[in-house]
Amino acid sequence: SGWAAASIGFMLGNDLLIVTGALVGSSGAILSYIMCRAMNRSFVSVILGGFGQTSGSSSADSADGDLVALETSTEEVCEELLSSQSVIIVPGYGMAVAQAQNAVGEITKILRDKGISVRFGIHPVAGRLPGHMNVLLAEAKVPYDIVLEMDELNDDFPDTDVVLVIGANDTVNPAAMDDPDSPIAGMPVLEVWKSGQVVILKRGMASGYAGVDNPLFFKDNSRMLFGDAKESVDKLLGILRDN
Repeated sequence: SGWAAASIGFMLGNDLLIVTGALVGSSGAILSYIMCRAMNRSFVSVILGGFGQTSGSSSADSADGDLVALETSTEEVCEELLSSQSVIIVPGYGMAVAQAQNAVGEITKILRDKGISVRFGIHPVAGRLPGHMNVLLAEAKVPYDIVLEMDELNDDFPDTDVVLVIGANDTVNPAAMDDPDSPIAGMPVLEVWKSGQVVILKRGMASGYAGVDNPLFFKDNSRMLFGDAKESVDKLLGILRDN
């Protein structure tokens, strides 16, 4: 739209429209380049349809069809959190849609006041654009020094007791590393499955933006907490306040 506006500006001889369109177009191109780098994809391949071009199935599909995702409850999740020493929270677009960031910020404060280490792992393409999650967490008054990028945090998952995945899907999909035929093969992801326990807050078992099933849901150390992210986080917050 920016370059279209600039083109119209040239046709009309309108300098303001040319400058504004060029700024919008350049900003969009820069953001697109950053996200392509984060997904390990070329700009051209994304423009032409970067995902979904392979015919291979995901890891979850290629395994037997009897895989079952284990469900948990808010009470069990709170017990896990309170008995842990290290927690990493991985937010995604689902947290933004549910507007759960403020409750997540309060949970973070409660856990830290109890002496539990809490950090956030941010994938470069989480949300609608780079920095989306950082802005939401800043709005929720989460300390900046505990909000870390993927590259800063990935090596710490094996030493983490509990990981809360709130509204993220493709950015925590192990198929990107384990399945060379997956449409997202080669994309850097947060390796949450290496932690002691993974709790995934999600409405259902639907795939993410890339349309790829997520084998993380079926791992032995993964538990699904189904429901609206805001409602689930509010319930967790209520129980933690009572403890």
